[in-house]
Amino acid sequence: MPRTHRRPGALALALLLATAGSLLAGCGRPGSPPVKGPQPDQLPAYRVQSDFRLPESSTWNRARKRGRLVVGAKEDQPYLGEKDPATGRYSGFDIEIAKMMAASLGFDPATGVEFRTIASANRETALQNGQIDYYVGTYTINDKRKQLVGFAGPYYEAGQSLLVRTDEDDIDGPQDLDGKRVCSAAGSTPYQRIQQDYPKADLVAYDTYSICVDNLLTYQVDAVTTDDTILMGYAAKVPDELKLAGKPFSEEPYGIGVPRGDTALRFALDDAIAAHEKNGDWKKAYDATLGLSGVPAPMPPPIDRYPAN
Repeated sequence: MPRTHRRPGALALALLLATAGSLLAGCGRPGSPPVKGPQPDQLPAYRVQSDFRLPESSTWNRARKRGRLVVGAKEDQPYLGEKDPATGRYSGFDIEIAKMMAASLGFDPATGVEFRTIASANRETALQNGQIDYYVGTYTINDKRKQLVGFAGPYYEAGQSLLVRTDEDDIDGPQDLDGKRVCSAAGSTPYQRIQQDYPKADLVAYDTYSICVDNLLTYQVDAVTTDDTILMGYAAKVPDELKLAGKPFSEEPYGIGVPRGDTALRFALDDAIAAHEKNGDWKKAYDATLGLSGVPAPMPPPIDRYPAN
């Protein structure tokens, strides 16, 4: 017997009433979870290394001349990288990692960092053509990408998972996706894994996960797949509507993307990650951002200082 679904219009209206303030501020289409990130006064501050120099890095030198770093980020990942449409402010754990790195490179995070939203499919191009200096946005390190860009880190390890509606009982892992309509971001590792390993899924792609979640809430897709960190944020915003299904089924080490030939910058960022993990900044940033999802901070993964290639 088919399961009885609530009408999309009723669901969207209920969410709209529950989150009217955020939605009226322009958060997105009815049905979208509201922007609900950390408050600025709850975030840690990072000491700026005012005497830092890295003359062997062409990327750092360009940033120093322009007076600011340009950092690629995501804008639709709750508690990780999210942009408030009303203020333009970026917030989340990845944003805090980017700020820590900036402070260690000698730039004031409050005045010396410009964030730019870059879609998953455009990350390598943005780094290669100098559009951004580095990228922090749930960027999985893998050998294929290392042929195109460099990676500092990893600074976090996630795992691919599935987000479904709370009334969904038929999906408990990727083995249950045959014939199901599954949404992910174009060009992302999760999209490619479902395409290769679970070809019987009806896979659709968009530039952002927020569109996937909109479609999930309005019954246009059956599941959204990406890293559990991203999905935790969405589920935490509307826990009565969304939940994670099953256990993570991959390992996704998050790195900071840099131009491939700039080994000096990559090693400087590796040093910065290690320093901020040691002095407690990493955990403070996690607790103030991704920790709001209710999942306690894990141990950071070992940093991979691979040789120049």
